[in-house]
Amino acid sequence: MASSSEPAPAPGAARGFIPPRTGAETLLMRRVAELCHAAQSRGIPRYTGFLSDREQDLAQAAVNRAGAGFARFWGGWPGAERKVLCLEPEAAPRREPVALLRIAWAGGAAAPQHRDLLGAILGLGLERAAVGDILLSPAAAYAFVTADKADFIAGGLAAAGHCPVHTERCPGLPPEVMQPAGRELQTATVPALRADAVLGAMLHAPRAQAAQLIAAGRVQVGHLPLRTGHEQVFAGDIFTVSGVGRYRLQAIGGKSRKDRIFITYYQY
Repeated sequence: MASSSEPAPAPGAARGFIPPRTGAETLLMRRVAELCHAAQSRGIPRYTGFLSDREQDLAQAAVNRAGAGFARFWGGWPGAERKVLCLEPEAAPRREPVALLRIAWAGGAAAPQHRDLLGAILGLGLERAAVGDILLSPAAAYAFVTADKADFIAGGLAAAGHCPVHTERCPGLPPEVMQPAGRELQTATVPALRADAVLGAMLHAPRAQAAQLIAAGRVQVGHLPLRTGHEQVFAGDIFTVSGVGRYRLQAIGGKSRKDRIFITYYQY
């Protein structure tokens, strides 16, 4: 069992790259390598669809392996979570790979939630990679999509959930949407930087309850299933707990007088 005497990681310690674990992840890295070669050999830009944070890590590893120094990630706005890998050789003609749609509904109607909007867009026959972040405001949602699918979505998306909507291209995010209210940072102390201890602290629950969630396969870290509560965690790790929510371990501090480790986190 881990003890409270375990040293905390050195400041700035981060989770190392985790190699592909599935056929789909291997295929993604192979596809990125092919895009890098095409962009470099033909001098033309190449773009992926929207990638999750785990997929971005895999894509970055493939880019590094290919030696492609002309890669960047872009999600349509500075705070984007899902992003497109843009491979743009110097002097090559570039295009904007991301488009923004405004999805509005009538006042007084039951506003659709994120899952309603995403489900409605994917219900048009699109893959998840076609859709990036979806940001909500009181009377409308703003969805980032791949530019080649924007007109198709705008012309076909007429309802989300049980709510009629009107969808159109939008030139940019309103300031109030681009700068949402800050997430509330919370602090706690844990006896060790074990996944079950940290998750329990974030859930305000006993470590045993966190361990049960992990054992039941309900917890992911960085979009990878958490295999055991003994795994070490790092600053920046994102915990997704099925049926509960998502949490980010924002920072790891020093130790308290009782030899417990300070952590800072927030819930999405």
